[in-house]
Amino acid sequence: MKGKLLQYKKDFQADLDKVTDFRSLVEIKNKYLSRKRGLLTMALKDVPLLPLEERPEVGRLANEVKGFMEKELNLHQRKLEAEAEARRIREARIDVTIPGRLPPMGGLHPIMLVKEEIEKIFLELGYTIEDGPDIETDYYNFVALNFPKDHPARDSQATFLINDELLLRTQTSPVQVRVMEKKPPPIRIIVPGRCFRRDWDITHTPNFFQMEGLVVDEGITLGDLKGTLEYFVRKLFGKETKARFRPSFFPFTEPSAEVDISCFHCGGKGCRLCKNSGWIEILGAGMVHPNVFEVVGYDPEKYSGFAWGLGIDRVALLLYGIEDARLFYENDLRFLQQFR
Repeated sequence: MKGKLLQYKKDFQADLDKVTDFRSLVEIKNKYLSRKRGLLTMALKDVPLLPLEERPEVGRLANEVKGFMEKELNLHQRKLEAEAEARRIREARIDVTIPGRLPPMGGLHPIMLVKEEIEKIFLELGYTIEDGPDIETDYYNFVALNFPKDHPARDSQATFLINDELLLRTQTSPVQVRVMEKKPPPIRIIVPGRCFRRDWDITHTPNFFQMEGLVVDEGITLGDLKGTLEYFVRKLFGKETKARFRPSFFPFTEPSAEVDISCFHCGGKGCRLCKNSGWIEILGAGMVHPNVFEVVGYDPEKYSGFAWGLGIDRVALLLYGIEDARLFYENDLRFLQQFR
């Protein structure tokens, strides 16, 4: 029996020297120390069969061999763990000589870039920014803005109606009424926001962005409106840009005007962008209608004001030379990444 135990110890050491991974280590442990079929375990079961005088010495040797095996297995396991950790660190080490990989960078949408640029111009002039709900009432979207009941803009073919009282707002002008209801003059605000109309072609989309402006105080004249908009278009499109006012009609302003700018691409000489006219239509404007003042409780004999509105999408089309407004909403990264 003693010879068998010593041979197991010798064989165990030889087997352990060949171990290079955790799987092999487990196999060696099971071979010698498994509770059911381990070689050393089976040998210990035979100790009670030995003569009484041999049992103590064989028992001590068996325990020594078992302790040796367990100690060596633990040492070898720690060695393999240390090698695995060193290998992990070595493989994870950063080689600073390798060129870096830049993470993907996002950026503002082109419409948001134009929106912020317009806001910056008017914030410098002392305006404040106001906001309002996308879902609006018929009263604020039409009635308070002096739209007659038979106006084409109120037709279901032009407007996203929710029910008889609610709709997706067609313009940001309702915010002007909401602000005037809450604040006394003087008022100097801009209102950027999302609007909705039933349009879908290369220059119109069902969802689009507008920017409105409103000034109300004593003594506001058409000259103030003209000077403000001339300053604005020069700041946005270039200092050589000119503005011209053409008579028009809007229910909530009187008088009303369409505002054109001299083509910033050809300098007014005529090109594809301005359709060879030298001028580009940019926004609508006018003096606030007295009926709107009466709705919000302002005295039209005491106060006057002007309002204007433009499509941010349209301005972005012009500034970036884009021909199809639908590109703004198709989420094509090849298009959007050009504006980072």
